[in-house]
Amino acid sequence: MSTNTLALRRHRGPRRDTRGQKVFRVVNVVLLTAFALICLAPFLHVIGSSFANPGELATRPFVIIPRELTLNAYRYVLSTPTIFRAMGVSVFVTVVGTFLSLLVTSLMAYALSKRYLRGRRVINFMVVFTMLFSGGMIPTFVVVSQLGLLNTVWSLILPVTVNAFNFIIMRSFFQGIPDSLEEAARIDGCSELGVFWRIVLPLSLASIATIGLFYAVAYWNTYMHAVLYINDSNLWPIQVLLRQIVIVASGMNADASAVDVVPPAQSVKMAVIALATLPMLLVYPFIQRYFVKGALIGSVKG
Repeated sequence: MSTNTLALRRHRGPRRDTRGQKVFRVVNVVLLTAFALICLAPFLHVIGSSFANPGELATRPFVIIPRELTLNAYRYVLSTPTIFRAMGVSVFVTVVGTFLSLLVTSLMAYALSKRYLRGRRVINFMVVFTMLFSGGMIPTFVVVSQLGLLNTVWSLILPVTVNAFNFIIMRSFFQGIPDSLEEAARIDGCSELGVFWRIVLPLSLASIATIGLFYAVAYWNTYMHAVLYINDSNLWPIQVLLRQIVIVASGMNADASAVDVVPPAQSVKMAVIALATLPMLLVYPFIQRYFVKGALIGSVKG
């Protein structure tokens, strides 16, 4: 490019947007803002209702900003040890389950991402097959029972340690890592496990953070497995306790002694929902920057 052309561009200054581009940008911002507000409305309703008094909830079907703020619902919920026990079970299942799932899934995905592995296609087919067909509820219950996992928190972790969809995303991500990096590490004396730990994992933080979020949300929202495999109310996770509170509040038959509360008002139910949602909302901002990158790289290359 000639010197005269560069000088002419500097003289003209930065390129200005056309009128159509400005209109498109404004419309785009307005539409996206409106869509974001629509998505936030249910969360704002839950939070606002948790701080409202029962009389206001009876007269206003949709509350975002209550007329009178009150903490009675949160005092009521936090006054019983049942909620803390259920929270502790959910935290344990989420933390331990996410760690084990990431460990097993990453090791399995790394091994099956190697084209020179014998029987790789057969094993991959067996994993993908589980996405289309499963044993069903009764066979799974029999397996869990025979393994002695009933009425233990491990029944909420071990049967769902590996998710086929998450495995495929992580395997596709590992396949995109250049083989030259691993070969250079092997030349320097790294073992296969050393290559995985020192080379592959540091390059896969985006994928690991994304899959970790998928697993954490799934473990935190565990409900059906707890209903099927756990009869001891002391081992119920937070989601099952929420169900019991809603049933008791609705006046239906339920194990009220396990809930350890009297039938709560609508604000109390909203407070419990807010407390149950808060941990995931606090974790998400820290890994949000990895989320889109990890999910898209794994899916596009797969």
